[in-house]
Amino acid sequence: MTTADGRRAADGGAESDGDPVPDRVVPVDTAPAGTAPAPVPPGTAPAGTVPADTVAAVVRQWEMVRPELDTGPMEVIGRVNRCAALLQQAEDAPLRRAGLTRPEFDVLGTLRRTGHELTPSEIARETFSSGAAVTKRLKQLTERGLVERRGDTRDRRVAHVRLTDAGRDLVDGVLPDQLAYETRVLSGIDRDRQRELASLLGELLGQLEGRLRLPRA
Repeated sequence: MTTADGRRAADGGAESDGDPVPDRVVPVDTAPAGTAPAPVPPGTAPAGTVPADTVAAVVRQWEMVRPELDTGPMEVIGRVNRCAALLQQAEDAPLRRAGLTRPEFDVLGTLRRTGHELTPSEIARETFSSGAAVTKRLKQLTERGLVERRGDTRDRRVAHVRLTDAGRDLVDGVLPDQLAYETRVLSGIDRDRQRELASLLGELLGQLEGRLRLPRA
C-alpha cells in the first residue's frame, strides 16, 4: 500500500460515511476447548484480537481484491492518518472551542515554549510547516491580537514575531485543558502500552525525519 491509500482510508472514513468507530474487537483466535480465557487488564484488548476499526475493514477488502499484496503497512499508516483526522475534527477538543486549529496552536505554543521572538522561517522549521502556511497563520493570529510582528532594524525584509499578552494568556489557559482532553482520549490504553506506543511512534518519526533530512531536537 502507498501512503495515499492510508490517507484515503483516514480521510474517507471520517468524511464519507460518518459512522463512529465501533468500540469492539473481532476475535481472530480462540482458546482450546476447556481452557478458561486469561483475565484481560483494563484498557487492553484480549490476546489474539484485532481492533474492529474502519482501517481493518479497508484492509480486509484489499486482501480480498489483491490477496498477493502485503497490507501490513496499511494497518500502520492508515491508522496513524485516521487517528490524526479524527483528532483534528473533534468538536469537543479545547482547541476547537477556543477557535484555534492545531497548526495555529502550534505556532502559539512554539513562541510560548521557546520564550523569545522568532522569525517566520524559524517558526516554519519548529512547526515543520511551509513558509506560505506560516505566513497565513501569522496573519490570522495577528488579526486576533494573539501575536505581533516588528521589523528588523538592520534588514527590513526580516520580521520578528512574539506573543502578545492575550496570546500568552490563551496558551496558558488552553494547554492544561487540552492535555486533560488528550489524557481522556488515551484513557482506554493503559500507561505501559501508551509508553510503548509513544516509543514506537518516536522510532517511526525519527526514521521519517532522517529520510527527509529534517532537523531533530
